[in-house]
Amino acid sequence: MAALLARLRNSCIFKGGSSIIRYETKERHPLSTSLRKVGSSSESTSTEKKSWVSYGFNRKDEFADRVGMHMTFFCAITMVFIVGGTIIAYWPDPKLRDWAIREAHLQLRRREELGLPLIDANLVDPSKFELPTDEELGDIEIII
Repeated sequence: MAALLARLRNSCIFKGGSSIIRYETKERHPLSTSLRKVGSSSESTSTEKKSWVSYGFNRKDEFADRVGMHMTFFCAITMVFIVGGTIIAYWPDPKLRDWAIREAHLQLRRREELGLPLIDANLVDPSKFELPTDEELGDIEIII
């Protein structure tokens, strides 16, 4: 077991002995700043690598930089859309709209079974309040 751990520690995956995965790549040569001739051979252009701009996750290794970028954005988008959507979907109803609709259907069914009108004209006892007379209302428009 100790031999296996020693081999893993010295392997390219765990280079440096840290718990962060680092990828070993070939050493890069600096870019040439000399001017190329127009009629130069095609071999030199095919062996030169394109210039690389880091995403900011690893400034020395292109592969580790891309892996870090892809993993970060995948996890971030997954957390926002999947986990966020699940939270919104299962969030409790703070205004009890669902309860009010269920209760209304239960009351309608109960009133239909008892043969009562669905909406009672005297829901509130008329002796408990006093309505204004027509003279007191005057020309005020009443919208029902």
